[in-house]
Amino acid sequence: MTLTYKGKTKDVYSLENGNVMLKFKDDCTGKDGVFDPGENSVGLTIEGIGKANLQTSVYYFEMLKAAGIKTHYVSANIEDATMEVLPGKVFGHGLEVICRLVATGSFIRRYGEYIEDGTVLEGGYVECTFKNDEKGDPLVTSEGLAALGVMSEEMFKSMKEQTLKITKIVADDLKTIGLDLWDIKFEFGYNNDEVILIDEIASGNMRVYKDGKIVEPVELTKLILNR
Repeated sequence: MTLTYKGKTKDVYSLENGNVMLKFKDDCTGKDGVFDPGENSVGLTIEGIGKANLQTSVYYFEMLKAAGIKTHYVSANIEDATMEVLPGKVFGHGLEVICRLVATGSFIRRYGEYIEDGTVLEGGYVECTFKNDEKGDPLVTSEGLAALGVMSEEMFKSMKEQTLKITKIVADDLKTIGLDLWDIKFEFGYNNDEVILIDEIASGNMRVYKDGKIVEPVELTKLILNR
C-alpha cells in the first residue's frame, strides 16, 4: 500500500490492484471536546470510533447494494479498521453533501432568525459545502458548482436524488429501532463519469436522537448493529 492522503478521520492508501484502501481512525469532528458532525475540524478522539464507523458503513453499504444503489464499497476488514473501495475522483478538492431532515447545528447558526431549532424540514433539505478548513467549508449552490466547472447540473441532480434516496433508507432503518435521524453527511465522487457515493456512512457523520437526546457515535453503532 502507498499512503496518498491523510484525512481528519481516515487515511487513504492506493493498492496494487488499482483500488483504494481507507484506514479508519478514532478522531471525530467537533469542538471543545464535544462531538458535532457539522464541525469542519477534529475536536476529539473517541477510542473505538474508527471500527464503529467502519462497521456502520459496511452495514449501510450492504443495504444500499441490496436496494440497487451503486457505491464505491468493495470489502472490509473490521479488525484492521480498513475498507477496500473502487477508485473515485472527488469533485473539486472535495465536496461534502448534507441532507437535513430537522433544522439544527450549523443550519440554525446560519438561519436561526428564520427558523427554530428542531423544526422538521419536510422532504429533506440538501446542501453542499467545499472541504476547506481555512475558509470554514463554504456553502456552494448547484449553479456555483457548474460555473466553477466542478460538476454539471445534471451530475448535481443525480447526486441530490441519490442523497435523498440514501437518507430515506438510513432514516427508515433507524426508525425501526426507535431512533430519529436529524441530519447526515455524505461525500460523492465519480467513477467513469458516473456519480457514486464514496467515503463512508458512519455514526460519526450523522446526528441521531433517541427520546429527545442525541446519541453518541459509539453508542449509535451498538444500537444499529446489536438489534
